[in-house]
Amino acid sequence: MRTEYIFPTVLIALDVCTSVPYAVRGNLRMMVYWLAAATLTACVTYTGGAK
Repeated sequence: MRTEYIFPTVLIALDVCTSVPYAVRGNLRMMVYWLAAATLTACVTYTGGAK
C-alpha cells in the first residue's frame, strides 16, 4: 500500500465503524450518511478523483 493511502483508508474504516451503532439503533438516515462518506472517500482516493 502506498503511504499516501494510509490515512484515507483509516478514515474509511472509521466511517464504516461509525455507521454500525446507528444501524443497530435503527437510525437509517445517519447510517446511510456515514456509509456515503466512506464511499465518497474511497472513490476519490482509489480512483484518483478529479484530476
